[in-house]
Amino acid sequence: MSQDVTATVPPVGVRRNVGILAISQALFMCITTMAIATTPLAGHALLGVDKTFATLPLVLNHVGIMLMTVPASLLMGRIGRRAGFTIGSLIAILSGAISLYAIYTKSFELLCVGALLTGFSSAFAWYYRFAAADAADEAYRPKAIALVMAGGLIAGIIGPQTAKWSLHWLDPMVFAGVYVMTMIFAAIAVVVVQGIRIPTLTKAERADGGKPMSEIIRQPAYIVALSSSMFGYGVMTLVMSATPLAMLACGFQFNDSATVIQGHVIGMFLPSFFTGHLIARFGVLRIISAGALIQMGCAVVNLAGIDFMNFFIANVLVGIGWNFTYIGGSTLLTTTYRPAERAKVQASHDFCVYATTATAAGLSGVLQARAGWDIVNIAALPLMGLVMISALALSRYQARQAAT
Repeated sequence: MSQDVTATVPPVGVRRNVGILAISQALFMCITTMAIATTPLAGHALLGVDKTFATLPLVLNHVGIMLMTVPASLLMGRIGRRAGFTIGSLIAILSGAISLYAIYTKSFELLCVGALLTGFSSAFAWYYRFAAADAADEAYRPKAIALVMAGGLIAGIIGPQTAKWSLHWLDPMVFAGVYVMTMIFAAIAVVVVQGIRIPTLTKAERADGGKPMSEIIRQPAYIVALSSSMFGYGVMTLVMSATPLAMLACGFQFNDSATVIQGHVIGMFLPSFFTGHLIARFGVLRIISAGALIQMGCAVVNLAGIDFMNFFIANVLVGIGWNFTYIGGSTLLTTTYRPAERAKVQASHDFCVYATTATAAGLSGVLQARAGWDIVNIAALPLMGLVMISALALSRYQARQAAT
């Protein structure tokens, strides 16, 4: 497999990369949305009387992302983005095959293994956004990141619909068809990612290594970027992972929860078409604060009732809030490092983010089973309050710095 080119990529090349990465993001998110809609219910069906661990496969998915985040970033720093993304897609094919076999053998344990491998593949795929930023200048980075994330909008429509369509493909093995489609989407992604051209580091940059992480993580901008991404994604995971189970407890069917997840994913990615413009106009810290406020609104809507529209509106809101906090955090992060430092800084950021989401996914099932839906949503409020406070504090700090 050839290395990524090292020459400076012209603007047309940057736009080409963004387009290919957006398509790759769409394929990846199709797999993710099908997993969100299907895996908790598949786990629920495979368990016995005690359903407490129904979300364990989703927890392991996030654990897999967390465990592979650092190796994936460092590996791509050496072999290039294209080769790394290819490896990630091949792992996704394997995870789909194991999950399919888990349904065939009615093995909850194998379903967990498949979910863990899905997390491994996702760890590579979540770097699509940073790959777009690698080749873009500072002014275009927010838009490049946002446009790649916009590829997920296609997944918001196709993913849940595919899950509904393939649910009974291989009856009586309910859910098996969904994992067949997972393998198909991942195979397409293997082909698509061959088109990207991302410049690799020069020998001088690799030899330099940049500032030590102990210095980088003390930057106020790094701290706010990390808290925005961590808690914005953690709150979304907490609410999203528990939603199919909460709806099941309220008497809703699979198609109902799949529709809610569909609305949620559209809420996650539709704003990406203008998030970059909003950041350029109003500043990244204001967008982060707005996202935190919107996610608090999600909790309020969920606490107000358990009708279908409560679930639907709340999941759309938490998706929009995630978009602002996650893209905002990712954009702010790119201001904290030089090219020689990007692999380790991006890895540290994503490791902390997915350690948080793994914790949130684990807590969601336990809180839903033991404490109830209201507690799941109440837990979101102080976390997003912290994000708002940290963004406000950084804004004031930057204003003082500019005045001196």
